[in-house]
Amino acid sequence: MKAQSKLYFYIMLSTVLLLFLAVWSLNTGVYDFGDKSAFEVLWKVIRGDSDLSLSDKYIVWEVRASRIVMAIIIGSMLSVSGTSLQGLFRNPLATGDLIGLTAGATLMAAITIVLGGHFREYLPEVVQFSLVGIAAFTGSLLAMLLVYKISTSGGKTNVVMMLLTGVAISAIGFSITGFLIYISKDEQLRDLTFWNMGSLAAATWTKNIILAVILTVSYFILLPKGKALNAMMLGERDAQHLGINVEKLKKQIVIIVSLMVGSCVAFSGTIGFVGLIVPYILRLLFKSNYNFILPLSAILGSVLLLTADTVSRSVVEPSELPIGILTAMMGAPIFIAILLKFKKSV
Repeated sequence: MKAQSKLYFYIMLSTVLLLFLAVWSLNTGVYDFGDKSAFEVLWKVIRGDSDLSLSDKYIVWEVRASRIVMAIIIGSMLSVSGTSLQGLFRNPLATGDLIGLTAGATLMAAITIVLGGHFREYLPEVVQFSLVGIAAFTGSLLAMLLVYKISTSGGKTNVVMMLLTGVAISAIGFSITGFLIYISKDEQLRDLTFWNMGSLAAATWTKNIILAVILTVSYFILLPKGKALNAMMLGERDAQHLGINVEKLKKQIVIIVSLMVGSCVAFSGTIGFVGLIVPYILRLLFKSNYNFILPLSAILGSVLLLTADTVSRSVVEPSELPIGILTAMMGAPIFIAILLKFKKSV
């Protein structure tokens, strides 16, 4: 009960921090609201006041608020996906971007953007609307299955093989994406540049609703897996003896993580290292207790990405720095720190 109370305290503290950052982000930008704050304008939009100008309403609701919500959702999903993979593979280096999931999702999204015009019209209208998202999920799932198949033998996953397979898949994926960039038209080139550097500039409430549904379904399955992932730290055989259905757990995590990474890439492009930074910091605080790490990573992933996005919008005003550049700058030193810490075992 004491541990549960401590978890609730940390969740509440993290949520307060996230709300503070959301208010800060809402008030950050070059647009001038006059004598009103952005938060006051948002409150009037929610209340339905008619004395607001269309430009004030658009900037607060359609641009800033929708972008903040997307940063919260995508940051949370990327963080939880990295945490889940690290628990499954029992290694702190297992994240979606390092083992090729992001590259697989980006490749399939790029193929759809450049070549989709040749077959899009033959597909049902519902599929046409979400074709890039479906393609990104498919690419992420195929990459995950390939990594798992190559790196696992006799029920055990070889970490070196996993990372090398991820490097190979990333190299193949980004080389083909580079070729697609070469043959693409101007409009397609802009879209592909967006995927490669990562951005939340295309946030809309429709996309947020889709992401929120994916997050709700994914977390309903993943967040209760803390006890199972703790058991997996002992090894697959010991986890099986403790009553964990290891094969079912693997399939669930592989499919759900692929869904989350694919949908994030579909709507925000390539944003790396979020799933590495947050679990690493939490592991320093709570060791490898996934009962704590999983739910807290869901909130602190949002904190990290929302902070990075707000900085990216303000550091080179009035333009913005691609958010993928910032997360890579933060994540690369942590990746090196993990390698130095585990260099003997890795």
